[in-house]
Amino acid sequence: MDAEWTTLRELLLPAVSTAGGRRGRAVEVALREAIRVRALTTGTRLPSSRDLAGQLGLARGTVTAVYEQLIAEGYLIGKRGSGTHVAPLADTETPPSAPPPERARWDFDLRPGLPALSAFPRAEWLAAEREVLATAPDAVLGYPDPAGHPALRAELAAYLGRVRALPTRPDDLVVTSGAAEALSLVGAALRERGVRRIAVEDPSHPGQAELFRHQSLHPVGIPVDDKGISVPRLSTSDCRAAVVSAAHQFPLGVALHPGRRRELLGWAAEVDGLVVEDDYDAEHRYDRPALGAMRALAPERVCYVGSVSKVLAPALRIGWLIPPTELRESIIATKHMHDLGCAPLPQAALARLIASGGYDRHLRRTRRLYRQRRDALLGALARRRPDWRPVGIAAGLHVVVRLPEGTDDAATQAALAERGVHAPALSAFAHDPAGPPFPGLVLGYAALPPDRLRAAVDRIATG
Repeated sequence: MDAEWTTLRELLLPAVSTAGGRRGRAVEVALREAIRVRALTTGTRLPSSRDLAGQLGLARGTVTAVYEQLIAEGYLIGKRGSGTHVAPLADTETPPSAPPPERARWDFDLRPGLPALSAFPRAEWLAAEREVLATAPDAVLGYPDPAGHPALRAELAAYLGRVRALPTRPDDLVVTSGAAEALSLVGAALRERGVRRIAVEDPSHPGQAELFRHQSLHPVGIPVDDKGISVPRLSTSDCRAAVVSAAHQFPLGVALHPGRRRELLGWAAEVDGLVVEDDYDAEHRYDRPALGAMRALAPERVCYVGSVSKVLAPALRIGWLIPPTELRESIIATKHMHDLGCAPLPQAALARLIASGGYDRHLRRTRRLYRQRRDALLGALARRRPDWRPVGIAAGLHVVVRLPEGTDDAATQAALAERGVHAPALSAFAHDPAGPPFPGLVLGYAALPPDRLRAAVDRIATG
């Protein structure tokens, strides 16, 4: 046992005095103090006497004597066959009893923005990681290219060309730590060029506006109607940059009308501005054809942002952006200063997953899954709350339910929370103090199976 333990444990103690040759006594004092101040906590297993003697250059008998003294004092517990451990200190360190398990805050969490995490393709991802580790050259384990792993940029360029009708070269792409970092990098580049105000859709995610504030940009809410962002209102905003989710607006779910797209790009050219296209869940569509990315219409006026957070899982922290040529080098330099580049092994695994067809297979599976969940939610609402009108249902991972006029949606959210249902109010996503265009709730359905969605609506309807 001691021989095996020698290879597994070390013990770092404060420097001990060797004055008078009493090194054993000094070790005893240092070890006792380490236990008293909790540097060594209850249950910590110490090195064997042979191991510690070797580390400190002492005779094994000296360390054995130290252990025996501290066992006698109650600081250590020694048991043949299981080693020496730090004992509980009865007067000063009573281990707390395990707290009772906390009740989940929500019985039904309908917040938007999460995919079905249980559907993550674990086996395919693991196979991709294994293949990468087995075949990648040693150089992949060094510091990464701050623009992103070349293999991933190549696969993403091909993917975006065939799925988003977006002609892209690998060198156009910058891999980021999710869409949040992509937006942050764009914000920093805009600030360097003197931009101080940036238009955001109203309503939209409040975290997006907060991110730009952190970049010293002032977010300006521009109303969204059933055709998308209001370009006339944008034109009077004194903004030279605007963030839009053209394929599926969050949270209202509308697609930017073709006429509005042309107007928006015309505005960008007129003010020498930039459109940031946040393509956050464009792949999830059920009752409408795919829409091409807006960047394809004006590559030097549109910065495209995407990620795998809604397709695979947010935990992967892999996103990308395609900036206009004039911003690319600045963005890469800032990315390099942020973190020297994203971890290359997960990037290589994603590249392999895309190349093998696993990414497309996962999308096909989850589209079917999400359609079933959406339909279950809509069916339950039609039965139990026919006065709530769903909007923005053709795509995405959530629906907005329009409440009857005059309803206080924040009060409705609070009332549902009392019943264990987390159903965010549409007003929580508004930037105008006057509130959104109508009272509503934003209900995410991707993360819950159909029976749980139906049960959630039952709970909602029993209030």
